[in-house]
Amino acid sequence: MENKSWPHIAWREVWREMRRARIRPMRITYDKDFEKHFLIDQFEVAQTNNFEYGRKAVESLSDLLSSDFDVLEIGPGLGTLTIPLSKRVKRITAIEFSSEMATNLRQTVKKKRLNNVEVIEKDWMNLPESELKGRYNLVVCSHFLWQVEDLEAPLSKMEGASRKLCAIIQPSGRDAVVREAYEAIVSEPYQGQFEPDADIFPYIILRQKGRLLNTSRIEYAIKRDRPQLARYVTSFIGWYIDVDKRVSEAITEFVDTYLHNDFHTEQSKAVVMWWRIV
Repeated sequence: MENKSWPHIAWREVWREMRRARIRPMRITYDKDFEKHFLIDQFEVAQTNNFEYGRKAVESLSDLLSSDFDVLEIGPGLGTLTIPLSKRVKRITAIEFSSEMATNLRQTVKKKRLNNVEVIEKDWMNLPESELKGRYNLVVCSHFLWQVEDLEAPLSKMEGASRKLCAIIQPSGRDAVVREAYEAIVSEPYQGQFEPDADIFPYIILRQKGRLLNTSRIEYAIKRDRPQLARYVTSFIGWYIDVDKRVSEAITEFVDTYLHNDFHTEQSKAVVMWWRIV
């Protein structure tokens, strides 16, 4: 039931405008295999401190989890949450749209000899609701909703698939190196173009629907070497300008000032939200 006492916030228009500004092809020409190299970086970074991001998220939800839980994870990516969560629940069904991500996650699951994780390569929004309805104790997504055009639809589908709990985990805030590199390389003031704010909008939507959300914050570290940090910054700047060899060299020179003993460690935060199905 919609919460009539919650103030009306015209979030749809804001969300559409933000996606229009952010979801765009990367204009990176200096490396034809950039996306391949960036995916490898993501896989290596995901395992930073033994999947610290996922471990901290699981710790935040630890009082809710049970060893008999069947879990649906939407958009698991490289398994940053999947791997730590698999140690606390009975079974995880991980639905991943990206073929590359699904292949990498299957390899990780096999390498770690996890027999309670099934990776399904599909667009979960196209799965019939009759196949999902009330099947899972927990439905969770991590750093996924920022990609979605219609936020209400996946939130509703999450609730339909769960018989007990839903959870959203979303990184919050962008590292200084990205913000400052944007201003230095693009020569424009940073105005939040890269902020991972997909936690704010689901909170508004769910509160307007009368849901009572529980929220907490986790902190974790991400360690990148010089090439990884340069590609990480490039992945953002490449949305706004053409990154040719000259610009790539400028980005690499800029990030050098952030390295300590050849590495940059990003102190990051994420929001954990969960609610009960009633």
